[in-house]
Amino acid sequence: MMNDFYNADAWEKAWKESGDNAADKMKKAGIDPTRSFDPKAKSFNEQSFSEEGKARTTRIISWLESHGVRFEQASVLDIGAASGVFSVPFAERGARVTSVETSPPLVELLHENLARFPEDQVEIIHEPFEEIDVQARGWSQGFDLVFVSMCPVIHDWESVEKVLRCARQYAYISMPADTTELSLMKEIWPIVTGKPFQSKPTEMAYLLHLLYLKGYAYESLVTRETKTMELSAEAALEQAMSWLHVHGQPVDETVRQQVADYLARAYPSGKVINRQSGRFGKVLIRLQDESMPHFG
Repeated sequence: MMNDFYNADAWEKAWKESGDNAADKMKKAGIDPTRSFDPKAKSFNEQSFSEEGKARTTRIISWLESHGVRFEQASVLDIGAASGVFSVPFAERGARVTSVETSPPLVELLHENLARFPEDQVEIIHEPFEEIDVQARGWSQGFDLVFVSMCPVIHDWESVEKVLRCARQYAYISMPADTTELSLMKEIWPIVTGKPFQSKPTEMAYLLHLLYLKGYAYESLVTRETKTMELSAEAALEQAMSWLHVHGQPVDETVRQQVADYLARAYPSGKVINRQSGRFGKVLIRLQDESMPHFG
């Protein structure tokens, strides 16, 4: 790859053929990425609007504002809006928000959470962004900010270009910077596979390198974040089976019993502590040139 370090075409091809993005993993496991949040919509909404969730949202919006993004009277396209974790505070700050979401239970919660805003301030689009014709919809450079937070809609450079076509001033994209580590899964993975779980870098590297090679101006930040959750043994078992499935492991009754037996031994109280940690990257792309300082 070193011979092609400055070859954008080679990086585009490598990203497209990597097959290691979140959407591809879900598809291989037989999971529709557009419906992956259906079972956890309610709990995700509760977490998003908890004090901890709102503090995280505020940190991200403050980071955007520190780099010049203004929300008053701005038009914002929120792709993968979920239940409104960002759409709501964008609207509270005076933005006109278009929220794109595919999960029916999340769309229902999104309607509830945005109901207090005027109809001409918020619009909900219940269809996959991948299927939207940007030109036909009139979205070409149609938004001051296009916002994509931790959404599998970003899976290759072509998908990035589609997002950028919608933006007039800024585009924000965030995604994991390496494989998210779950303490419970690090315990279970060796039992099932006989090998330790190895975290590895993700497609954030492709995104940042291609933005650089293609001449975009951007600010980026990679942080390490951790949160702790307490689960019942039953919920932990279901989460473990889902996680193993997404990572290509068999989830037959033998594996299920292995995991259940481990949880019973390791957590006799029936309360399972699961720590989630990992590096997360965000990038704010500027689509309008800044003025150069005048010297002399």
